Amino acid sequence: MAATESYIEGAPPGAFAPQRGTRPMSRLTTVLGATGLLGGAICQRLTAAGRPVRALVRPTSDPARRQRLERLGVDLWPGDLKEPPSLRAVCQGAQAVISTATCMLSRQAGDSIQSVDLEGQRALIEAARSAGVEHFVFISFVPLQERFPLQEAKRVVEQELMRSGIPCHTILRSGFFTEVWLGPALGFDPENARARIYGTGLGRLNWISFEDVAKFAVGALEHPRARNTILELGGEEALSQLEMVRLLEGLDGRDWVLDRIPEQVLRSRFKEATEPRQQSFAALVLNVARGCLTDPGPALQAIPIQLTRVSDPARWARRNDDARKEG
Repeated sequence: MAATESYIEGAPPGAFAPQRGTRPMSRLTTVLGATGLLGGAICQRLTAAGRPVRALVRPTSDPARRQRLERLGVDLWPGDLKEPPSLRAVCQGAQAVISTATCMLSRQAGDSIQSVDLEGQRALIEAARSAGVEHFVFISFVPLQERFPLQEAKRVVEQELMRSGIPCHTILRSGFFTEVWLGPALGFDPENARARIYGTGLGRLNWISFEDVAKFAVGALEHPRARNTILELGGEEALSQLEMVRLLEGLDGRDWVLDRIPEQVLRSRFKEATEPRQQSFAALVLNVARGCLTDPGPALQAIPIQLTRVSDPARWARRNDDARKEG
C-alpha cells in the first residue's frame, strides 16, 4: 500500500514521513543506526521475522546501504539523531525502538560524542517515551577500564533509559566485535597473515560477532526475561590476540608477521589524546591490550541463541574466501 506524504509538525523544512494514522502499527520497530554494520544486521533479522521495520536515515547516508535496506522492505524515514523533530516523527506508532547509533565511525559535520552518543540518545529516549513506545533496546558496551567520553556517555544514557518511564527497556552491553577488532581495518589481516598486536597480546577477550549481537537485540523483543534488565554480551570462548594468531597459523600453515605496539605506547596515546573520539578509541585499544572477560551465561539464559565460535575454522575460511573475491 502506498503511503501518503505529509509534513510532520515541527519537523525541519523538507522533512516528511508517511501518513500512518494515529493507531500504533502492530509490532513496528524503529531502528536507529540502520546503515551501520550492526543496525543493518538487526534490520535484516527483524524483516526476516516478519516484523515491520522503520529506520531513521540521513540524506547523506551511503546510497548502497540505503538501497540494501529498501530491498529488505525497511521503511526509510529522513532525519538525524541530532534533530529532535525527526526523532518524534520516526517514533510515532512504533511498538519498539532499537538504537545502535554512535558517532565513532562518522565523519559528518556536527557529529560528536556529545551531540550523538549523549544528547542525541537522550532526545531519542524522550521521543520514544512521548510517542508511547513500549520497549526500548539500547546497544551499549561492557564496562571497561579507564574513564573516557564514550563510556561516560553510554552510562548516562543507560541511567536515563532506566528512569524514563518507558514500560520496557533492555540494555545490551556488548563485548568487542570479532569482525572489527579481528579484521584488517585494525591490523588483524588473515588474508596476508599479518597482525597488529596491542600490548603483550596475552589479555583474553570474549570476542563476539556483530551478527550474534543482532540476534540478542531482536530476541530481546520476544523474551520476557530480557525486559527491564542489563545484559552483558560476549562469546563463550575467551581467547587472546596471540591465541587467535596461533589458531589461524594452524589452519593455514603460514607463519604470521606480528607488528607489536607496547602497552606503554598505548597508554601514552590515551593520556595525550585531547579530542573525545580519539581519546575514546585509544581507551578501547588499551582495553583490548589488557583483556576484557565477559560471562555470556546470564544473557543466554534470558535470550537463548546459538553463539558463533570465534575459533570455528569454517568461519575463518569463509572470511578468507570473501576477501579474495573482493580483491
